[in-house]
Amino acid sequence: MEKINFVGLHAHCGVGSPFDGFGYPQEHMDFAYENGSEALALTDHGNMNGFAYQVLHAKRMKKQGKNFKPIFGVEAYFIESIDDWREKLEEYKADKVKSKQIDNARSGTTVENEAESKSATKHDINRKRHLVLVAMNQTGLNNIFKLVSTSYSGDYFYRKPRIDFELLKEHNEGIIAMSACLGGVYAGCYWENREQGEEAVLQCMREMTCKMLNIFGDRWYGELQWNGIQEQHELNKYVIKMHEEFGIPLVSTCDSHYPNPTAWQDRELYKRIGWLGKGAPEWLDNNIPDHIDEMEYELYPKNGNQMWEDYIKYSKQCGVEYNDEIILQSLEETHTIAFDRIEDFIPDNTVRLPNFVVPAGHTADNYLSQLAFEGLLRILERRGTKDAEGVLELYNNRLSHELSVISDRGFSRYFLTMKAIVDKTDEVQLAGPGRGSAAGSLVAYALGITQVDPIKYGLLFSRFLRADATDYPDIDFDVSDPMTLKEKLIDEWGSNTVVPISNFNTLQLRSLIKDISKFYDIPFSEVNKVTGVMMREATGPAKKRRGMKAGMYTPNFEEVCEFSPTLQAFFRQYPRVQSHVEGLMGQIRSTSRHAGGVVIGEQLDTYMPLIASKGVRQTPWSEGQNVRQLEPMGFIKFDILGLATLRMMEECIRRILERHHGVESPTFADIKEYYDQNLHPDVIDLDDQEVYENIFHEGKWTGIFQFAEKGAQKFATRVKPRSIVDISAITSIFRPGPLSAGVHNDYVEAVRDPLSIRYENEIMEEFTKETHGFLIFQEQIALLAHHLGKDLNLDDANLLRKLLTKKGLDPAKEAKKEEIYSKFVEGCVEKGMTEDMADELWQKFEYFSGYGFNKSHAVSYSIVSYQCAWLATHYNPEWCCAFLDREPETRKQKAINLVKAQGYNVKPLNINTSGRHWDILDDSTLIAPLTTIKGLGDAAIDEIIEKRPFASAEDLLFDKGVVARKLNKKSLDALCRSNAMKDLIDERFSGSRHFWSAVVVDKPKTRKKLAENIEKYLPEGDFTKNEFIEHITALTGIYPLDLVVPEDLLAKFERKGLPPISEYLESDEDFCWCIPIAVNSKKTKNKKWYHVVTVIDSNSVQLQIRCWNIGADWKDQPDVNVPYFLKPRYDENWGFSTNGRIDESWARLA
Repeated sequence: MEKINFVGLHAHCGVGSPFDGFGYPQEHMDFAYENGSEALALTDHGNMNGFAYQVLHAKRMKKQGKNFKPIFGVEAYFIESIDDWREKLEEYKADKVKSKQIDNARSGTTVENEAESKSATKHDINRKRHLVLVAMNQTGLNNIFKLVSTSYSGDYFYRKPRIDFELLKEHNEGIIAMSACLGGVYAGCYWENREQGEEAVLQCMREMTCKMLNIFGDRWYGELQWNGIQEQHELNKYVIKMHEEFGIPLVSTCDSHYPNPTAWQDRELYKRIGWLGKGAPEWLDNNIPDHIDEMEYELYPKNGNQMWEDYIKYSKQCGVEYNDEIILQSLEETHTIAFDRIEDFIPDNTVRLPNFVVPAGHTADNYLSQLAFEGLLRILERRGTKDAEGVLELYNNRLSHELSVISDRGFSRYFLTMKAIVDKTDEVQLAGPGRGSAAGSLVAYALGITQVDPIKYGLLFSRFLRADATDYPDIDFDVSDPMTLKEKLIDEWGSNTVVPISNFNTLQLRSLIKDISKFYDIPFSEVNKVTGVMMREATGPAKKRRGMKAGMYTPNFEEVCEFSPTLQAFFRQYPRVQSHVEGLMGQIRSTSRHAGGVVIGEQLDTYMPLIASKGVRQTPWSEGQNVRQLEPMGFIKFDILGLATLRMMEECIRRILERHHGVESPTFADIKEYYDQNLHPDVIDLDDQEVYENIFHEGKWTGIFQFAEKGAQKFATRVKPRSIVDISAITSIFRPGPLSAGVHNDYVEAVRDPLSIRYENEIMEEFTKETHGFLIFQEQIALLAHHLGKDLNLDDANLLRKLLTKKGLDPAKEAKKEEIYSKFVEGCVEKGMTEDMADELWQKFEYFSGYGFNKSHAVSYSIVSYQCAWLATHYNPEWCCAFLDREPETRKQKAINLVKAQGYNVKPLNINTSGRHWDILDDSTLIAPLTTIKGLGDAAIDEIIEKRPFASAEDLLFDKGVVARKLNKKSLDALCRSNAMKDLIDERFSGSRHFWSAVVVDKPKTRKKLAENIEKYLPEGDFTKNEFIEHITALTGIYPLDLVVPEDLLAKFERKGLPPISEYLESDEDFCWCIPIAVNSKKTKNKKWYHVVTVIDSNSVQLQIRCWNIGADWKDQPDVNVPYFLKPRYDENWGFSTNGRIDESWARLA
């Protein structure tokens, strides 16, 4: 048969139709092209999440000389009237029985449920029919974007997105519509009326046809499909009847769902994984077919002849006869649509930024210039340097240059938008001094976007934005509470103006192995053994191959497969699992929200098909380290990121204002004023040597940003920094690359012996003296290349920095690198160096570029570290309280220990003195808050604070008017067992257990009953020590170390250098200490007893120690809640262990 012209106009991928479609759009497009197709539509369920992949791959194909046309569309969920549906929904929600029938799926990721669309859905509230829409041109595409965006908003969205006739009437221009599959609009008539007979079905379809023709006219098509499902052929006959009665054109589609003929089995497993944990629907069982012949369809992107073969095969199989001429025409009609009706266009990717940031009567360029120069003048006047010789000229020239580049690159509106974000931030929370390369911009500094003077620190604008580059600016903006700020922006600017960015979450190795193994009944113990060790096995060899001697690293999929012998053995035993893992790895699991990224523009619902998750609109495309989709589509990401240290600063300042300035209940405006007058980088004394000596020399690290790790702390105390650049060098060196190269040790030697430093020439000295002769910052390489080379401007020099860090450059970039090298050598020779010296310096550039760090970021974050140190030095009690308030429960005990190490007493929980936050009793005593008690809610705490003090049980129960429903029995139990009520235990009670039973467990309602209880429970006395420890640990998450290890013993451990077990591997000591808190005795396969001892230490870190060869007496166990001294072994697979009897291998210390 001759080639049949055909284009697939109905296709799904795994990005937009997860767990129904399979594979990425580019895989579908590549196969379709290789299979002889000239075009392919992508029409995912209810969204266009795969659209960016489709567009970007179409551009790549064009560059490769492949003549392939992308067609853009969606398979929308359709109901006839949203008003009628909403009315019925309210009826269902009001009825207890009917309410259980409502689909309870959540959005963000729309998973197709075939039972709700491709059948006579039992509960019509869940019924939604499919409607395929494809764009004929840019107008049609924007209308589809609007339809999708609207379907995820307001009344149209409940659990799933929907569109209706009214919406189609408003936004149908430039759109071709098709009746879809067995879940389509014609199929709805079939499913809902077939029991009433043929005429009932036809009458419904006639009414639907008239309505669609009224909206779309000749852009309405009846859709035929070819598979082995009998109902499909019955539907086909009815659709052909509409063609005969109304003359509507017909199309045949293959409704492809996976990218090639061999991917069907992976797709079947992928579907089932999607329903794990949700309760698989009736139509989906766990049996995965062995052969494609067991399926009723093949759903890959077919060519015209393959479609014809399917038509012949399935019509014969189902015993249905058709008019061959009609079917052939329906196939070729798809090609006509694709190439005669649909324009050949790539979507408009004009950069879209808001207009409201530019006032009337201004252009973006002149308004940005005005704000920048005004801001710079205020800064120089505040610093008193405006009239200093040459200063104004220097700053004005730099500002003018930057504004020129920004204007030429078309980014003035971007900076104005960033300025608007900063202004909103300043109303409600603190922002950080800067982050990333944006701190190299004087424009950003003048606008208040950053707080670091780039000229003062030698930071380069070209590191942030080059005149000759094509990438977009990227300003990472740190704030104390990003979610609150984003909500404020959305509330004030609108949900179609500020849109959070989506993240695509993918299937990962560990979960895939577990999920796939379930379908093949592989014992969980086998699976768990593999997933428990494979990462550990692969990490060491993977780091070694990459030349890493220090730092954290997570091996990738290929490395785990290569370096884990346990995984290799598992895959050899279960090759089908390996095959599926390789096929499913990286497929979409779900869609979530980016931690900080938002897009800001106007009418974004018209320029992208917005989706929603948990009530919040978000982009359908992503932007991040592994996916770059928004920028190529014309949308600039704004990163609003959280920095917990800023919240600590706010809390510390609040306490300072209350304790030292007499400000009751400080507002944020008060906090911001204090920050601007005392902590802003332009006003704080960054050369206060008391701060450097107190924190960075003496090692008082409580809450100091960037210095939580002991390695960084130790390095800092060795270097003993005395400036911001010194701190910047420390944080830049303390990273895996430099540490692996031993730079930290060489740097310390240079600091201690400055006379040993040798500079090649004056220019080298000028730019490396601040880092003691080392190339630490990327900017140093750029500056040296600029000043030593011939005719190398800063853009060239910064480009060099990027080229040096890239491996396997393409020919054009390699040629550019050679050109820069030649100019560099020529310039060096002109400045008195030999060619060999110049080449040696170039090689030094190449070596250092492997670990050189961004100085703009290093300086900005070092200023944050210094601000913490300044507060910790001058307002230490306030800083310690803020630190304790911010630390999570998992690190609370360690945080308390750090504070105690600075000489503070921590007053235990007390119903009369503890508040909502850590408070200061005096300069040496801090008070733990009631909020640390689990089970004690806000209402109970409010009631306590309002009604206290309490002097007795009677006060608490009867005399103070405590509302029982607010301070209920559960709250009283938590207060009592956490020992917060100890002040109420008077001489009538024999101990804490007696009080607990008489007052809480058997809570009295009268004084008489209380007296009876006191008599009744008198023998109970006190809780045991272990009970008391258990209660406090369970209720506060804090192990009461002081009850087990006295402070003098803890101090002795520190003097002797005896580390807690959590620090044992980092220390050089042979022994360590720990406290057993649980012992679980087990038997090996050889029936020998061993213990698994859970231990804790002063860092509140819980670990397990296996005690092997303990002998026949399994009762030979370490005592719990007692400190022990031991010399454990450590194995990457088993962790810590000891060998021999407990009384021989563990030494009790108390």
